[in-house]
Amino acid sequence: MSILVEDDRIVWIRPSDAEEDPGPSDGLEVVDGGGSTIVPGMVDGHSHLTMPGGSHWIERGSDPPPIAVATAARNAALMTTAGIRWARDVGAPIGRDPVDGRDRALSLGVRDRARGRRGWPHIRAAGTWIGGPDALGDLGVEVSDGDALVAAAERQLDDGADFIKLYLDGSDPLVCPWSVAEIERVVAAVHVRGARVTAHSGRIDGARKGVAGGIDAIEHGFELDDDVAADMARRGTFLVSTLAIFRSWVSFGSTTTIERFSGPDGQAKIAARRERAVESVAVARRAGVPIATGTDFGGGSTRANQLAWEVESLVEAGLEPWEALGAATWRGGELLGEDDAGTIREGGPADFSLVHGDPLIDPTALWRVWRVAWAADPVAV
Repeated sequence: MSILVEDDRIVWIRPSDAEEDPGPSDGLEVVDGGGSTIVPGMVDGHSHLTMPGGSHWIERGSDPPPIAVATAARNAALMTTAGIRWARDVGAPIGRDPVDGRDRALSLGVRDRARGRRGWPHIRAAGTWIGGPDALGDLGVEVSDGDALVAAAERQLDDGADFIKLYLDGSDPLVCPWSVAEIERVVAAVHVRGARVTAHSGRIDGARKGVAGGIDAIEHGFELDDDVAADMARRGTFLVSTLAIFRSWVSFGSTTTIERFSGPDGQAKIAARRERAVESVAVARRAGVPIATGTDFGGGSTRANQLAWEVESLVEAGLEPWEALGAATWRGGELLGEDDAGTIREGGPADFSLVHGDPLIDPTALWRVWRVAWAADPVAV
Protein backbone atom coordinates (compact mmCIF):
# COMPACT_ATOMS: atom_id res chain seq x y z
CA MET A 1 0.00 0.00 0.00
CA SER A 2 0.99 3.61 -0.56
CA ILE A 3 -0.25 6.73 1.18
CA LEU A 4 0.10 10.28 -0.11
CA VAL A 5 0.27 12.92 2.62
CA GLU A 6 0.00 16.64 1.97
CA ASP A 7 -0.21 19.36 4.61
CA ASP A 8 -0.54 16.72 7.34
CA ARG A 9 -3.64 15.17 5.71
CA ILE A 10 -4.02 11.88 3.86
CA VAL A 11 -4.81 12.64 0.21
CA TRP A 12 -5.15 9.04 -0.94
CA ILE A 13 -4.52 5.43 0.01
CA ARG A 14 -3.76 3.09 -2.89
CA PRO A 15 -2.17 -0.26 -3.68
CA SER A 16 1.47 0.37 -4.51
CA ASP A 17 0.98 -0.79 -8.11
CA ALA A 18 -1.91 1.63 -8.59
CA GLU A 19 -0.46 4.86 -7.23
CA GLU A 20 -1.90 8.06 -8.61
CA ASP A 21 0.46 10.70 -9.93
CA PRO A 22 1.03 13.01 -6.96
CA GLY A 23 1.77 15.93 -9.29
CA PRO A 24 4.90 18.08 -9.30
CA SER A 25 7.73 16.39 -7.44
CA ASP A 26 9.20 19.57 -5.98
CA GLY A 27 9.45 19.03 -2.23
CA LEU A 28 8.01 15.51 -2.45
CA GLU A 29 9.67 13.06 -0.05
CA VAL A 30 9.35 9.39 -0.88
CA VAL A 31 9.59 7.10 2.15
CA ASP A 32 10.49 3.49 1.39
CA GLY A 33 8.44 1.51 3.89
CA GLY A 34 9.27 -1.88 2.43
CA GLY A 35 8.64 -4.69 4.93
CA SER A 36 6.68 -2.43 7.27
CA THR A 37 3.05 -2.14 8.36
CA ILE A 38 1.18 1.17 8.44
CA VAL A 39 -0.43 1.47 11.87
CA PRO A 40 -2.90 4.16 12.99
CA GLY A 41 -1.57 6.52 15.63
CA MET A 42 -2.28 4.63 18.84
CA VAL A 43 -4.47 5.83 21.70
CA ASP A 44 -3.18 5.43 25.25
CA GLY A 45 -6.54 5.26 26.95
CA HIS A 46 -5.18 5.37 30.49
CA SER A 47 -2.24 7.68 31.09
CA HIS A 48 -0.92 10.20 33.63
CA LEU A 49 1.28 12.67 31.77
CA THR A 50 2.62 14.59 34.76
CA MET A 51 4.12 11.54 36.50
CA PRO A 52 6.99 9.33 35.29
CA GLY A 53 6.05 5.81 36.42
CA GLY A 54 8.71 3.32 37.51
CA SER A 55 9.02 1.43 40.77
CA HIS A 56 8.58 4.61 42.85
CA TRP A 57 5.50 5.81 40.97
CA ILE A 58 3.52 6.51 44.14
CA GLU A 59 6.16 8.84 45.58
CA ARG A 60 6.47 10.67 42.25
CA GLY A 61 2.85 11.78 42.55
CA SER A 62 4.10 14.31 45.11
CA ASP A 63 6.67 15.93 42.79
CA PRO A 64 6.51 19.76 42.82
CA PRO A 65 4.50 21.29 39.94
CA PRO A 66 7.53 22.49 37.92
CA ILE A 67 8.96 18.97 37.94
CA ALA A 68 5.58 17.44 37.09
CA VAL A 69 5.12 19.76 34.12
CA ALA A 70 8.64 19.01 32.87
CA THR A 71 7.88 15.30 33.25
CA ALA A 72 4.88 15.73 30.97
CA ALA A 73 7.13 17.06 28.20
CA ARG A 74 9.44 14.06 28.49
CA ASN A 75 6.49 11.69 28.47
CA ALA A 76 5.09 13.39 25.38
CA ALA A 77 8.35 12.78 23.54
CA LEU A 78 8.34 9.13 24.56
CA MET A 79 4.75 8.68 23.41
CA THR A 80 4.98 10.34 20.03
CA THR A 81 8.15 8.52 18.98
CA ALA A 82 6.53 5.21 20.01
CA GLY A 83 3.61 5.68 17.63
CA ILE A 84 1.16 6.95 20.27
CA ARG A 85 -0.84 9.91 18.98
CA TRP A 86 -3.51 10.34 21.65
CA ALA A 87 -3.26 10.53 25.43
CA ARG A 88 -6.32 10.13 27.63
CA ASP A 89 -5.05 11.53 30.91
CA VAL A 90 -7.12 10.04 33.72
CA GLY A 91 -5.75 11.92 36.71
CA ALA A 92 -3.14 14.44 37.80
CA PRO A 93 -2.25 16.09 41.10
CA ILE A 94 -3.63 19.53 41.87
CA GLY A 95 -1.06 22.29 42.12
CA ARG A 96 -0.16 25.81 41.06
CA ASP A 97 0.78 25.64 37.41
CA PRO A 98 4.26 27.15 36.98
CA VAL A 99 3.25 28.74 33.67
CA ASP A 100 -0.32 30.01 34.00
CA GLY A 101 -0.40 30.26 37.82
CA ARG A 102 -3.76 28.50 38.16
CA ASP A 103 -4.49 26.10 41.01
CA ARG A 104 -6.06 23.06 39.40
CA ALA A 105 -5.09 19.63 38.07
CA LEU A 106 -1.70 20.11 36.41
CA SER A 107 -2.72 18.05 33.39
CA LEU A 108 -5.21 20.73 32.32
CA GLY A 109 -2.60 23.42 31.80
CA VAL A 110 -0.34 20.92 30.04
CA ARG A 111 -3.20 19.99 27.71
CA ASP A 112 -4.06 23.60 26.93
CA ARG A 113 -0.49 24.56 26.06
CA ALA A 114 0.18 21.35 24.11
CA ARG A 115 -2.75 21.83 21.76
CA GLY A 116 -1.42 22.02 18.20
CA ARG A 117 2.23 21.89 19.30
CA ARG A 118 4.83 19.73 17.60
CA GLY A 119 6.07 16.77 19.58
CA TRP A 120 2.93 16.39 21.67
CA PRO A 121 0.07 13.92 21.51
CA HIS A 122 -3.51 15.08 21.36
CA ILE A 123 -4.61 15.17 25.00
CA ARG A 124 -7.96 14.73 26.67
CA ALA A 125 -7.74 15.18 30.44
CA ALA A 126 -9.96 14.30 33.38
CA GLY A 127 -8.49 16.73 35.87
CA THR A 128 -7.83 15.12 39.24
CA TRP A 129 -9.19 12.01 40.93
CA ILE A 130 -12.37 12.19 43.02
CA GLY A 131 -12.39 9.58 45.78
CA GLY A 132 -13.97 8.71 49.10
CA PRO A 133 -12.63 9.63 52.56
CA ASP A 134 -9.04 8.46 53.17
CA ALA A 135 -8.87 6.77 49.77
CA LEU A 136 -6.42 9.01 47.93
CA GLY A 137 -3.93 10.29 50.47
CA ASP A 138 -2.39 13.53 49.19
CA LEU A 139 -3.72 13.05 45.66
CA GLY A 140 -7.03 14.25 44.35
CA VAL A 141 -10.23 15.36 46.08
CA GLU A 142 -11.96 13.28 48.75
CA VAL A 143 -15.71 13.53 49.41
CA SER A 144 -18.06 11.60 51.66
CA ASP A 145 -21.57 11.94 50.24
CA GLY A 146 -23.60 12.49 47.09
CA ASP A 147 -23.91 16.27 47.40
CA ALA A 148 -20.16 16.69 47.78
CA LEU A 149 -19.56 14.23 44.95
CA VAL A 150 -21.66 16.24 42.51
CA ALA A 151 -20.04 19.49 43.65
CA ALA A 152 -16.54 18.07 43.19
CA ALA A 153 -17.34 16.85 39.68
CA GLU A 154 -18.82 20.20 38.69
CA ARG A 155 -15.75 21.98 40.03
CA GLN A 156 -13.54 19.79 37.85
CA LEU A 157 -15.64 20.64 34.81
CA ASP A 158 -15.48 24.34 35.72
CA ASP A 159 -11.68 24.00 35.85
CA GLY A 160 -11.74 22.69 32.27
CA ALA A 161 -11.73 18.89 32.63
CA ASP A 162 -12.80 17.02 29.50
CA PHE A 163 -14.33 14.21 31.55
CA ILE A 164 -14.61 13.13 35.18
CA LYS A 165 -12.61 10.42 36.95
CA LEU A 166 -14.10 8.73 40.02
CA TYR A 167 -12.08 6.48 42.32
CA LEU A 168 -14.34 3.59 43.36
CA ASP A 169 -11.92 1.77 45.67
CA GLY A 170 -12.53 3.13 49.16
CA SER A 171 -10.23 3.44 52.18
CA ASP A 172 -10.99 -0.28 52.40
CA PRO A 173 -10.31 -1.11 48.74
CA LEU A 174 -12.88 -3.88 48.84
CA VAL A 175 -15.71 -1.40 49.52
CA CYS A 176 -16.94 1.34 47.17
CA PRO A 177 -17.30 4.63 49.09
CA TRP A 178 -20.61 5.61 47.48
CA SER A 179 -24.00 4.04 46.79
CA VAL A 180 -25.40 3.34 43.34
CA ALA A 181 -27.84 6.24 43.83
CA GLU A 182 -25.00 8.66 44.61
CA ILE A 183 -23.09 7.53 41.54
CA GLU A 184 -26.22 7.91 39.40
CA ARG A 185 -26.54 11.50 40.61
CA VAL A 186 -23.02 12.52 39.64
CA VAL A 187 -23.24 10.73 36.29
CA ALA A 188 -26.47 12.58 35.48
CA ALA A 189 -24.94 15.93 36.49
CA VAL A 190 -21.88 15.37 34.30
CA HIS A 191 -23.85 14.07 31.33
CA VAL A 192 -26.08 17.15 31.42
CA ARG A 193 -22.95 19.20 30.80
CA GLY A 194 -21.96 17.05 27.82
CA ALA A 195 -19.08 15.21 29.49
CA ARG A 196 -18.45 11.58 30.41
CA VAL A 197 -17.62 9.80 33.63
CA THR A 198 -15.00 7.11 34.04
CA ALA A 199 -14.08 5.22 37.18
CA HIS A 200 -11.07 3.50 38.69
CA SER A 201 -12.10 0.07 39.91
CA GLY A 202 -9.56 -2.45 41.05
CA ARG A 203 -12.14 -4.45 43.03
CA ILE A 204 -15.53 -5.91 42.20
CA ASP A 205 -17.69 -3.80 44.54
CA GLY A 206 -16.68 -0.57 42.84
CA ALA A 207 -17.17 -2.06 39.38
CA ARG A 208 -20.61 -3.42 40.24
CA LYS A 209 -21.86 -0.14 41.73
CA GLY A 210 -20.20 2.03 39.10
CA VAL A 211 -21.71 0.14 36.18
CA ALA A 212 -25.14 0.09 37.86
CA GLY A 213 -24.77 3.85 38.42
CA GLY A 214 -24.29 4.47 34.70
CA ILE A 215 -20.61 5.39 34.38
CA ASP A 216 -19.22 5.36 30.85
CA ALA A 217 -16.05 3.31 31.47
CA ILE A 218 -14.34 1.13 34.03
CA GLU A 219 -10.59 1.65 34.39
CA HIS A 220 -8.54 -1.48 35.22
CA GLY A 221 -11.51 -3.71 36.07
CA PHE A 222 -9.29 -6.35 37.65
CA GLU A 223 -12.14 -8.32 39.24
CA LEU A 224 -15.04 -8.36 36.80
CA ASP A 225 -17.45 -11.26 36.94
CA ASP A 226 -20.00 -12.56 34.43
CA ASP A 227 -22.88 -10.51 35.86
CA VAL A 228 -21.02 -7.20 35.83
CA ALA A 229 -19.60 -7.88 32.37
CA ALA A 230 -23.07 -8.66 31.02
CA ASP A 231 -24.36 -5.39 32.47
CA MET A 232 -21.44 -3.51 30.89
CA ALA A 233 -22.13 -5.07 27.50
CA ARG A 234 -25.83 -4.21 27.75
CA ARG A 235 -25.12 -0.59 28.66
CA GLY A 236 -22.14 -0.10 26.33
CA THR A 237 -19.79 0.55 29.26
CA PHE A 238 -16.14 0.40 28.21
CA LEU A 239 -13.42 -1.56 29.94
CA VAL A 240 -10.04 0.18 29.78
CA SER A 241 -7.48 -2.54 30.45
CA THR A 242 -4.12 -1.93 32.14
CA LEU A 243 -2.67 -5.45 32.37
CA ALA A 244 0.92 -4.48 31.60
CA ILE A 245 1.41 -3.08 35.09
CA PHE A 246 1.58 -6.65 36.36
CA ARG A 247 4.36 -7.48 33.92
CA SER A 248 6.11 -4.37 35.15
CA TRP A 249 5.75 -5.44 38.79
CA VAL A 250 7.15 -8.87 37.98
CA SER A 251 10.20 -7.24 36.39
CA PHE A 252 10.79 -5.24 39.58
CA GLY A 253 11.30 -8.53 41.39
CA SER A 254 14.76 -8.74 39.83
CA THR A 255 15.56 -5.04 39.33
CA THR A 256 14.66 -3.66 42.79
CA THR A 257 14.92 -4.69 46.44
CA ILE A 258 11.42 -3.40 47.24
CA GLU A 259 9.81 -6.13 49.32
CA ARG A 260 6.38 -5.99 47.68
CA PHE A 261 8.07 -6.91 44.39
CA SER A 262 11.14 -8.91 45.39
CA GLY A 263 9.86 -10.82 48.43
CA PRO A 264 8.13 -14.20 48.07
CA ASP A 265 4.88 -13.01 49.69
CA GLY A 266 4.72 -9.97 47.44
CA GLN A 267 5.44 -12.01 44.33
CA ALA A 268 2.73 -14.51 45.24
CA LYS A 269 0.19 -11.70 45.66
CA ILE A 270 1.20 -10.17 42.32
CA ALA A 271 0.83 -13.52 40.57
CA ALA A 272 -2.65 -14.02 42.04
CA ARG A 273 -3.85 -10.53 41.14
CA ARG A 274 -2.40 -10.83 37.64
CA GLU A 275 -4.17 -14.14 37.05
CA ARG A 276 -7.48 -12.66 38.21
CA ALA A 277 -7.02 -9.54 36.08
CA VAL A 278 -6.26 -11.55 32.96
CA GLU A 279 -9.37 -13.64 33.56
CA SER A 280 -11.37 -10.43 34.05
CA VAL A 281 -10.46 -9.22 30.56
CA ALA A 282 -11.37 -12.63 29.16
CA VAL A 283 -14.75 -12.42 30.90
CA ALA A 284 -15.36 -8.97 29.41
CA ARG A 285 -14.43 -10.13 25.92
CA ARG A 286 -16.76 -13.13 26.09
CA ALA A 287 -19.60 -10.84 27.19
CA GLY A 288 -19.05 -8.42 24.30
CA VAL A 289 -17.80 -5.49 26.40
CA PRO A 290 -16.05 -2.82 24.29
CA ILE A 291 -12.38 -2.92 25.33
CA ALA A 292 -9.97 -0.01 25.02
CA THR A 293 -6.56 -0.05 26.65
CA GLY A 294 -3.83 2.03 28.23
CA THR A 295 -0.50 1.78 29.98
CA ASP A 296 -1.40 3.50 33.28
CA PHE A 297 2.04 5.12 33.02
CA GLY A 298 2.71 7.67 35.73
CA GLY A 299 -0.24 6.68 37.90
CA GLY A 300 1.16 3.16 37.66
CA SER A 301 4.57 1.65 37.18
CA THR A 302 4.82 1.50 33.39
CA ARG A 303 6.42 4.15 31.19
CA ALA A 304 4.97 6.42 28.53
CA ASN A 305 6.33 4.49 25.53
CA GLN A 306 5.11 1.03 26.57
CA LEU A 307 1.63 0.72 25.04
CA ALA A 308 2.93 -2.19 22.96
CA TRP A 309 3.33 -4.10 26.23
CA GLU A 310 -0.38 -3.68 26.90
CA VAL A 311 -1.30 -4.98 23.45
CA GLU A 312 0.83 -8.05 24.14
CA SER A 313 -0.93 -8.48 27.47
CA LEU A 314 -4.35 -8.40 25.81
CA VAL A 315 -3.32 -11.18 23.45
CA GLU A 316 -2.22 -13.16 26.51
CA ALA A 317 -5.74 -12.60 27.90
CA GLY A 318 -7.28 -14.20 24.82
CA LEU A 319 -7.89 -11.34 22.40
CA GLU A 320 -6.90 -11.91 18.80
CA PRO A 321 -4.01 -9.66 17.71
CA TRP A 322 -6.38 -7.56 15.60
CA GLU A 323 -8.67 -7.05 18.58
CA ALA A 324 -5.76 -6.09 20.83
CA LEU A 325 -4.47 -3.60 18.26
CA GLY A 326 -8.02 -2.29 17.88
CA ALA A 327 -8.17 -1.69 21.64
CA ALA A 328 -5.11 0.55 21.30
CA THR A 329 -6.40 2.37 18.20
CA TRP A 330 -10.00 2.72 17.00
CA ARG A 331 -11.61 1.46 20.21
CA GLY A 332 -9.66 4.16 22.01
CA GLY A 333 -11.11 6.65 19.55
CA GLU A 334 -14.61 5.46 20.39
CA LEU A 335 -13.83 5.82 24.08
CA LEU A 336 -12.72 9.42 23.49
CA GLY A 337 -15.60 10.20 21.15
CA GLU A 338 -13.04 11.23 18.51
CA ASP A 339 -13.78 9.90 15.01
CA ASP A 340 -10.22 10.41 13.76
CA ALA A 341 -8.44 8.88 16.75
CA GLY A 342 -6.90 5.50 16.00
CA THR A 343 -8.01 5.40 12.36
CA ILE A 344 -6.53 5.91 8.91
CA ARG A 345 -8.73 7.27 6.12
CA GLU A 346 -8.53 9.38 3.00
CA GLY A 347 -9.06 12.99 3.95
CA GLY A 348 -8.15 12.30 7.57
CA PRO A 349 -5.11 13.46 9.53
CA ALA A 350 -1.77 11.83 8.78
CA ASP A 351 -1.64 10.19 12.19
CA PHE A 352 0.09 6.89 11.52
CA SER A 353 3.39 5.16 12.04
CA LEU A 354 5.49 2.55 10.29
CA VAL A 355 6.47 -0.55 12.25
CA HIS A 356 8.90 -3.26 11.25
CA GLY A 357 6.79 -6.40 10.95
CA ASP A 358 3.08 -7.22 11.13
CA PRO A 359 1.30 -6.56 14.45
CA LEU A 360 -1.71 -8.58 13.24
CA ILE A 361 0.51 -11.65 13.46
CA ASP A 362 3.15 -10.54 15.95
CA PRO A 363 2.07 -7.86 18.49
CA THR A 364 5.71 -7.27 19.45
CA ALA A 365 6.08 -5.49 16.11
CA LEU A 366 4.56 -2.46 17.83
CA TRP A 367 7.83 -2.07 19.75
CA ARG A 368 9.57 -1.50 16.41
CA VAL A 369 8.23 1.87 15.35
CA TRP A 370 10.80 3.47 13.07
CA ARG A 371 8.88 6.34 11.49
CA VAL A 372 5.91 8.50 12.50
CA ALA A 373 4.00 10.63 10.02
CA TRP A 374 3.52 13.53 12.41
CA ALA A 375 6.20 15.90 13.69
CA ALA A 376 7.65 14.20 16.74
CA ASP A 377 10.31 16.65 17.90
CA PRO A 378 9.48 17.52 21.53
CA VAL A 379 8.65 21.10 22.36
CA ALA A 380 8.38 22.07 26.05
CA VAL A 381 5.22 23.77 27.19
